Amino acid sequence: MKATKPTGILPIIVISQFLCTSLWFAGNAVLSDIVKNFPLAQNLLANLTSMVQFGFITGTLVFAFFAISDIFSPSKVFFVCGIAAALFNLAICLQLADVRLLLLFRFLTGFMLAGIYPVGMKIASDYFKDGLGKSLGFLVGALVLGTAFPHLLKTFTANFPWKYVIYATSILSVIGACAIFFLVPDGPFRKPGQKFDFCSSLSGFKNAGFRSAAFGYFGHMWELYTFWAFLPAMLLHYNSVHPTAQLNIPLFSFLVIGSGGVSCMAGGLLSQKFGAKRIAMIALAISGLCCLLSPIFLFSHSVYALLIFLFIWGLSGTADSPLFSSLIAKNAPEALRGTSLTLVNCIGFAITIVSIQVINMLSKEMNSHYLYMVLAIGPILGLLALFKKQHS
Repeated sequence: MKATKPTGILPIIVISQFLCTSLWFAGNAVLSDIVKNFPLAQNLLANLTSMVQFGFITGTLVFAFFAISDIFSPSKVFFVCGIAAALFNLAICLQLADVRLLLLFRFLTGFMLAGIYPVGMKIASDYFKDGLGKSLGFLVGALVLGTAFPHLLKTFTANFPWKYVIYATSILSVIGACAIFFLVPDGPFRKPGQKFDFCSSLSGFKNAGFRSAAFGYFGHMWELYTFWAFLPAMLLHYNSVHPTAQLNIPLFSFLVIGSGGVSCMAGGLLSQKFGAKRIAMIALAISGLCCLLSPIFLFSHSVYALLIFLFIWGLSGTADSPLFSSLIAKNAPEALRGTSLTLVNCIGFAITIVSIQVINMLSKEMNSHYLYMVLAIGPILGLLALFKKQHS
């Protein structure tokens, strides 16, 4: 297979990652329809999202422990996982009598996403030894757009059965997997890595720079996926309180979440001029401020004020994501970079499960207008960790 020039490789990886990660929130986009099949199921929004996250965490650890993308061709791993994830995603269209089967298929979809998102980054690193920060900005941007895309599909297929969204995302995943397999051979900088060692990977936390970047990332993850998961609920509640607003929930969910894809790319480019840490801190501070100010805008009678606010939140909430990945990689022990990144990634996604479940639990106890102020805990602690390193 003839090698493609690196200038043509990155767009293929980015588009393929976008197509395959459209599976991530496919269940969330059609949640209102799925609920009708399981009227007795409780906390379905939180549990559906958490099972994908849990599957991703489990998959990441398994793939790292067995060094799957080092032993086998990363492009082939991406291909197999993209096809398998599409099939597990498709399985929720079956006549499922037990909600546990629905959750299992979402878990398995998340498990296979571990062979798509991190492996896509590895494929990029095998081609782009220099300027990886910019490449990561585009790759994480593709993940964000892919995550948002099912909401747009829901908008376009509003008059069709909900299963059309699932069919479409599964087809897109197959296309993305095939594009990587046929168009992206193994990169010139591909090297076999070490096997996963949990204890050794902890050594990165002895480095102050690594530790501050990791805790900044953890704070970012506490906020981000919970904001994404509950955004449709925010819009639905606003519509119920302000019936004249008539916000198109799937469309605005896509636009707000998808705007973060643009900010990821912009953040990666800005970091080359102003530094990754500075841009990450600014973005984290803005998104944290959005958490604290959220009651003002959720109470607002102006739909325009609410939407502008949500777009600012969507943009700032993801702009720091590729920058934290770059900072963590830069400060990780060179011989243990892969295992250190794997551990940080797993902890970050584990935190999203806790955050989603906490917000879901609190939603039954407090006014939903004030609910999302709790998400500010993550950015505040993340900023403290970054400031501590800066002044130490």
